Amino acid sequence: MDGLTTFIVKAKAQTYVGTGASVAPSRPGAHDLVWQQGAWSYRDSYFGGTNFAGQEVVWHDDVPVWAMNYFGAVLRPDLIDGERAAGVIRAALIALYASGRFLGGWRFEHGPYVYVDQSKGDVDAFTGQETIFFKRAAAYRLTYQGGLVFT
Repeated sequence: MDGLTTFIVKAKAQTYVGTGASVAPSRPGAHDLVWQQGAWSYRDSYFGGTNFAGQEVVWHDDVPVWAMNYFGAVLRPDLIDGERAAGVIRAALIALYASGRFLGGWRFEHGPYVYVDQSKGDVDAFTGQETIFFKRAAAYRLTYQGGLVFT
């Protein structure tokens, strides 16, 4: 799957982080973001707002080859709200994607918040967690898992 990681990083940077245009939802109540480049296509489809769940899928020549699912939630609404969490996440991910990757340890300070992402594995199969801390208290957390899929 030459080019898969590069495509995933570009797709993520062009959609949620890049505030890409939404498309018609694939399921009732969903929010969908898509991006395509050549034979590659990507869709991020999620439900909710402050607390949310979703799935990202990559296709190559219309064949699904990679997927990731996730659930995120504000743990401490007294320390962070959904809008602030989104701002911290976007700033952290812009910097991460600029490094050409989307997995691996990442720490990013944004104002009074510290974003920490920890993952195990690689693009083939991985699990991970992102947390936003405020003065050492976990205020927001997202867990994710994914990898190659075969049909």
